[in-house]
Amino acid sequence: MGFLDTLLGRTKPVKPDLDQLFGLPSAALTLQAATKFRPTGLGSVCFKRAEGRAFDDVESDITTLLAAGNGPKVEARDDSYGYTWLVSHHEPDDTAGLVTDLHAVNSSLQDTGFGPQLLCSLVSFTDDRDRRLALVYLYKRGTFYPFAPQAGEQRDGALELQIKALLGNDLRLEQDLSRWFPVWGAPGL
Repeated sequence: MGFLDTLLGRTKPVKPDLDQLFGLPSAALTLQAATKFRPTGLGSVCFKRAEGRAFDDVESDITTLLAAGNGPKVEARDDSYGYTWLVSHHEPDDTAGLVTDLHAVNSSLQDTGFGPQLLCSLVSFTDDRDRRLALVYLYKRGTFYPFAPQAGEQRDGALELQIKALLGNDLRLEQDLSRWFPVWGAPGL
């Protein structure tokens, strides 16, 4: 970063650190012990589909790789905002396997030049009262935030702040709450 950037208040964007995803199994244990939220076995990666055969080939290769052998069920879904969600289904107690799949999807897109197409990844949780919670990884920020949707596109802000305080030692959390975007209707949540 140069002198003028500093003077004008411009900051260098944070480079994504996909290895941060591997903190999710530890965070899942913390959540389960402290709040009774348990993994559902569902996770997804959200990206903006690029036009062209190269992107189609990468997406096809990723889906084939993840579903190889007796791999987990993988499906692609488009949302109403024009984004594609690649959803991976695992056993609820296989958070490490789920995270490995999410990391593979993110890495494959990044390594083939489609990193700018990535938006976020999420892993979903539920509790005994059927409340839903997602830990969302913002690709372009390299940080996580909790998202606790309620009926009618409402959020449980108190729960989100409780989870933020709880997971501060497990994950790199997004400190700017204005970047805690709602992911309404996200597949896998």
